[in-house]
Amino acid sequence: HLWFELTNRRRGERTVSYAESHDQALVGDQTLMFRLAGSAMYDHMTVSDPHPGIDRALALHKLIRLITLASADKGYLTFMGNEFGHPDWIDFPREGNDWSCAYARRQWSLVDDPLLKYRYLALFDADMIALVNNTDLLLAPQSSLLHEHSEDKVIAFERAGLVFAFNFHPTRSYESYRLQAPPGKYHIILDSDASKYGGHGRVDGAVEHFAAFMVNHPRGNHELSLYLPTRTALVLARA
Repeated sequence: HLWFELTNRRRGERTVSYAESHDQALVGDQTLMFRLAGSAMYDHMTVSDPHPGIDRALALHKLIRLITLASADKGYLTFMGNEFGHPDWIDFPREGNDWSCAYARRQWSLVDDPLLKYRYLALFDADMIALVNNTDLLLAPQSSLLHEHSEDKVIAFERAGLVFAFNFHPTRSYESYRLQAPPGKYHIILDSDASKYGGHGRVDGAVEHFAAFMVNHPRGNHELSLYLPTRTALVLARA
């Protein structure tokens, strides 16, 4: 169902994908980050606070944006502030708020504060966009589904020579998880669980991965064997 929703578009019709639009940042609605974290955002976004609800929200916020962008057609949209999980809505001056400008702003100071976790989301977003630009990802043909398993909450696809692997499972991490991939040697170029993105640093980015030929596979396909921690996304490139 997730893959269908991400790629359901008419061939040749240029479309733009987004995880959240500007409408969701307006008063009366909630941004994606606030839907994930709730009121815990107001008290538990300091770097020294290992709040499980915030940890979940940070992880899913990264995964949702990455899978939306990587599977997009010709464009990707974000609304200013949403790339770092802005906590408040936007309320433009109007009669209903006595023409107040109090909430007609983005708090850029939040992402600049080294004691807050917003900078993790902003850095991930910057590196994610850089990866797409450097590989001309959105100019490449539509993503090719390599693996999906609803019970495992794992989905993987290939695009522009890159392999994107996502583990959305809330509690299960997988060692030596096998998924089909084009043959070759791979290295990780983006890891949502990296410490610099507010993750737990569970994946060794220096390890090389090989898509090996599986003799007993019914179609004789090549497969990658990956460590996929819970709520983590990996992007791999062929050497």
